[in-house]
Amino acid sequence: MTRSRFRSFPAALAALALAVTAAAAAQPALAVRPQVVTRADAAAGWLARQMTDGNHFVTTLDGTSYPNQGMTIDAIFAFAATGSAQEYGTRATAWLSRRHILANYIGKGTTSYAGATAKVALAAEIRGLNPASFGGVNLIARLGKLYTPSGRYSDHSTYGDFSNAFSQSLAILALTRNGGAPARAVTFLVHSECANGGFPLDFAQKACVSDSDATAMDVQALLAAGSRGPAMRGLRWLARTQAADGGFVGEGDGTAPNADSTGLAGEAFAAAGWTRQAALARRFLLGLQVGCSAPAGQRGAIDYHKGHFAIATDVEATAQGELGIADIGLSSLTSRGAVSDDPRLVCS
Repeated sequence: MTRSRFRSFPAALAALALAVTAAAAAQPALAVRPQVVTRADAAAGWLARQMTDGNHFVTTLDGTSYPNQGMTIDAIFAFAATGSAQEYGTRATAWLSRRHILANYIGKGTTSYAGATAKVALAAEIRGLNPASFGGVNLIARLGKLYTPSGRYSDHSTYGDFSNAFSQSLAILALTRNGGAPARAVTFLVHSECANGGFPLDFAQKACVSDSDATAMDVQALLAAGSRGPAMRGLRWLARTQAADGGFVGEGDGTAPNADSTGLAGEAFAAAGWTRQAALARRFLLGLQVGCSAPAGQRGAIDYHKGHFAIATDVEATAQGELGIADIGLSSLTSRGAVSDDPRLVCS
């Protein structure tokens, strides 16, 4: 869900190189909601206006643009979290359900990616759709075929197995919203816990290294599945690693807290009702928001690092950051009741 954390196929490993076409910025504004526009609303509106053709995002690699289904789903989550940009969410979901778009993400033929399949299933559920018949695919049954005797959800691919903590957590989250996840899948995730209470991104490594992004996702999955003890240990580890300003540092990101990792951690705190830590994360994220002194086309975005606006990183940072601002976990996220607008930051 964030940066290269979720990897479904080799091309997706370059997902950091997001590029959005100029046509997206020209999307016409929809009807403005009658209530006061919050800063979270404004971030969702900015994100919506960056979409290519008003319904998806792309990644550009070596001068060629590729559909970015994962980033598009992150936007669907962000719109639901803020209860805004409903029309954009509807169009994005319809785009995602196109057979060739879906197949190029979750796999086709004998190739099948666990994390991608689970993420689409969760998106369908959040949008109020049936994951057992999305785009002509039974995503729940497809996940079942990727379930191994160990309890791990693994990829079937000639490129290798790219499944990780995100894949496992997304599968558990999707399945708990669809009748329940297998107990062995939850146990597998619990057994990946490091000695300090955090969770690693990759499984079966010689050294167990806790990762803030993976821990935030695992905590949400474990809470949803009723495995509260390990989830609390993960939350305590997250709380210990939270910076004084409320931010979180991602793997390989030096010492500067960023929007992506902070958004996920804040969402995990909110899901558990840890209001103090969630509020600190929210304050940090709102401090990254581009304000009225910036050019109009940038206002409302959430910077990956404070004061460093770049479309290639801020699209993802805004989608991830929204999750930490909205105070709602993935297990209960829904687009029901969202309004069809693309709100803008109010400036005098």
